[in-house]
Amino acid sequence: LACDLRIASDKAKFTTAYANVGFGGDYGTTWQLTQLVGMAKAKELFFLTDAFASDVAERYGLVNRVVSHDKLLAETLQIAERIAAGPLVSYRYMKANVNMSTVCDFRTMLDREAETHLRCGETQDHKEGVNAFMEKRKANYAGR
Repeated sequence: LACDLRIASDKAKFTTAYANVGFGGDYGTTWQLTQLVGMAKAKELFFLTDAFASDVAERYGLVNRVVSHDKLLAETLQIAERIAAGPLVSYRYMKANVNMSTVCDFRTMLDREAETHLRCGETQDHKEGVNAFMEKRKANYAGR
């Protein structure tokens, strides 16, 4: 649950089994699950401990996508490579901004986005992205 992107096999099964052994959650799962699915659904999943398939996990927002079991590694690597080849400074600010959005108000986020927008605008990757867009080609980001 603590990953930025979660990809599941179409054969994966999910459950919260803590109640089955008399525990109340562990490793931050009560916080993480509640953030992802909301309080009512988190309580249902923790209290009832019913197992569910990956398509249900996707519908709940626990995974970003479900892929064929035999293609799981290949598709996961493809996504990782795509991210690694992208504008890494922009990704860093995007991640921080999305994470921050859960603990601050809208005005604060607007200010934060303006600040990170300016910082990204000074990067080599921004310049490359604009040039690639204008030249109608794929950008070749350097991660700077």
